[in-house]
Amino acid sequence: MAKIIIVGAGFAGHTAAMTLSEELRKRKSSKKHEITVISRQPKFTYIPSLIWVGIGEMKTDKIQFELAPVYKKLGINFTVGRVYQVHPDEKYLWAEISNNEKIKFDYDYLIIATGPLLDFSATPGLGPDKGYTYSVCTTSHAEHTAVKYSELIKELEDGKEANIVVGTGHGKCTCQGAALEFIFNVHFNLVKRGLRKQVNLTWLSNEPKLGDMGVDGIEVEKGATIISSETFMTGLFESYGIKSVIKSHVNKISEKTIGYETIEGDINEIPYDFAMLLPPFKGQKIIYIDQNGTDITEKVCNPDGFVKVDAVYGKKYEDLNGSDWPKTYQSPVYHNMFAAGIAFATPGPMSKPGISPNGTVISPSSPRTGYTSELCGIAAALNIIDLIDGKQPSKSASLAETAGICVASMHNNILKGNAIIVGIFPFVRDREKYPEYGRDLNLSALDIGVSGSWIKLWLHYAFLYKLKAKPFWQLLP
Repeated sequence: MAKIIIVGAGFAGHTAAMTLSEELRKRKSSKKHEITVISRQPKFTYIPSLIWVGIGEMKTDKIQFELAPVYKKLGINFTVGRVYQVHPDEKYLWAEISNNEKIKFDYDYLIIATGPLLDFSATPGLGPDKGYTYSVCTTSHAEHTAVKYSELIKELEDGKEANIVVGTGHGKCTCQGAALEFIFNVHFNLVKRGLRKQVNLTWLSNEPKLGDMGVDGIEVEKGATIISSETFMTGLFESYGIKSVIKSHVNKISEKTIGYETIEGDINEIPYDFAMLLPPFKGQKIIYIDQNGTDITEKVCNPDGFVKVDAVYGKKYEDLNGSDWPKTYQSPVYHNMFAAGIAFATPGPMSKPGISPNGTVISPSSPRTGYTSELCGIAAALNIIDLIDGKQPSKSASLAETAGICVASMHNNILKGNAIIVGIFPFVRDREKYPEYGRDLNLSALDIGVSGSWIKLWLHYAFLYKLKAKPFWQLLP
């Protein structure tokens, strides 16, 4: 019997657990295997819909469900707790559960799928807890943002004018797409309320160009014309009256101003009344200890705490290519350990990094969306099954071999809604296979319309149906 532990129950971890349960159930074997999920949260949260929660257009009970009943149905053990120490030589870990109780778990195979540590401390004044800005990264943050946004709406209705700033709160942030969705939804929400003319709406980002989104931008072929996401997004911003400040690192936030440094090294500030700025991500704080009691976290993880996998690390950005990205998500140090979703260490950024004359790094970190996190989780699960069978891991889910798919909400409305549909192949540019653009433009898409809004809403309900392991969930992609 193999004991498999999955740390984390987001897109990567939850999908890995469901995949393991389903695939092991199909096997005709007298050996029963044990799957255990340890998660800091008792509920699954459909993160893509937090933007709607943040402006008060959806309640959190519509984007969450309890994990325990799902795991009970699938025969998976479930513990709500925080894993804080792993002993990979001796194959056990420690987790802290309620009342500060510490429990030891033995394992044969381990998947780290913890999601990010939200590093609001990276910028003074950033974040809702110890700062002045708001966030849509968690349910509590999004709910708090909705309350403050509602208060601002009341002031606008009383005739006040306001400055709203949305974007990234540090030069190394990722997930620009979530902030982009938020600013568009704010725009349309204000239009619907007849308040848009009273608001200066500004996009503040570390992107090297508008529409970069941390993926080095997008190109699509429209007839004989190549259209870039930079051109596409510039047109949208101009038509909606949204100002943009890019190639910037937010370095200090006060109650009324946001200070930032540009790639040219200039120090500026922008006034604001309401700001939603995303934080940079780090790996969750887990210490790895070898059999001699030595802390080997630096051996297992990169400096930001993300777990190293079968990627090629240490190359300069100019030398990186698709083949350097991980395939199996197996640790090169401990072959019975895998990392998936945001928890794995990428070999480098997808977008060209920048450094100001002051030495400040202004470089979007590589995003890992819900779809790509699912692919990583599935690969890790299937590769563990290979190991159980005495085989070498065979399932590849390289982001340089798979598509990137995103539907970015702009306005959630069945009849008048809008959403941007983005499709790129591969997600990470591979200039060896596609020398001109690094991607196959015939398999790329960049469109906008009400149909995108329908797809966005359908994905919301379809994913929640699937992840609750409802009847025939296996048939959903």
